[in-house]
Amino acid sequence: MIFERAARREFAQAAAGIIVVLLAIVTSIQLIRLLKDAAGGELAPEGVLALLGFALVKFLPMLLSLTLFVAVLMSLSRMYRDSEMVVWLNSGMSLMAWIRPVLRFALPIMITVGGLSLVLAPWANQAQSEFQAGLSARSELSSVSPGTFKEVRGGRQVYFIERLDDVAGKIGNVFVASLQEGKLGVVMSDSGAQEVHENGSRFLVLQRGRRYEVEPGSAAFRIMDFERYLVRVEEAEIQPKGPAPRRMPLLALLQESGPDMRGELLWRVSLPVAALILALLAIPLSYVNPRAGRSANMLIAIIVYAIYSNLISICQAWVIGGKLPFAIGVVLPHLLMLLPLGLLFYRRVFGTFSRRRRAS
Repeated sequence: MIFERAARREFAQAAAGIIVVLLAIVTSIQLIRLLKDAAGGELAPEGVLALLGFALVKFLPMLLSLTLFVAVLMSLSRMYRDSEMVVWLNSGMSLMAWIRPVLRFALPIMITVGGLSLVLAPWANQAQSEFQAGLSARSELSSVSPGTFKEVRGGRQVYFIERLDDVAGKIGNVFVASLQEGKLGVVMSDSGAQEVHENGSRFLVLQRGRRYEVEPGSAAFRIMDFERYLVRVEEAEIQPKGPAPRRMPLLALLQESGPDMRGELLWRVSLPVAALILALLAIPLSYVNPRAGRSANMLIAIIVYAIYSNLISICQAWVIGGKLPFAIGVVLPHLLMLLPLGLLFYRRVFGTFSRRRRAS
């Protein structure tokens, strides 16, 4: 029907604008956090974009669910405000007739959310973990930021670099403090560079500097001037991580029966189901007085989404804690949301019908 095509087109236009705004907000928040870690020396600068991509993949299922809910709600609310819905209802059509176009629009998004939550989000978690492990196992100097002190080897060595030229590979005003065999050594140099030998060993080559060596508790110390000084730069070993539920593929997760695994499976399955129920819930919630603004509907949408998300999280926590069987936990939050869905449809459909009978 013509109205169905028009409705789906309006849903799609609203969803496109909403997902762009949500992605911009999430991207900004995550980018600020990653840049802060990179500026503090906790993250290598070249890893920012990759980690940002992994974070967006993990957030996409929730963002798409919220986008679907708000897009349907805003579109139908606009029809109420512009009196289009009044014409629709007075022509003899019921509010239930909107279920079909909403479902046809929501099903592709629901399938996308399912694919993301069941397959891509776990892959992103695993890829992020491996990428971070690779970054931490790189050269000790890879995460040193100019103007900050960086501790390595459990605090037994401290680096400080004032200037860094990425193009030329040169560094300036270098400070290296290390504790070896009970003696504290401090090396200061005006310039330096990294050097890789044929056997793969990495060294920080310092030029025209001075080394101070002192034994704690003793007044004796030595001062040595040098033209060229090599500091060995070690690479940490990649520590293997045990299987975490968030990083496990779906097939491996289904083969496990632990409470943590069941709780993770509950969360993954709940996201696409929640997206569909939220889309249907937006139909009766979209009612608005044409003389009123749209702020009330948006506030209701935020509250409903927060309640639904918290219900899923609570059931997941109960399943992990052994307080709730998995079979009950996987359906309980959706049943609790289907109850107000049915009540709202009953009120909008039969309440309107009763008012019409009294008016006639």
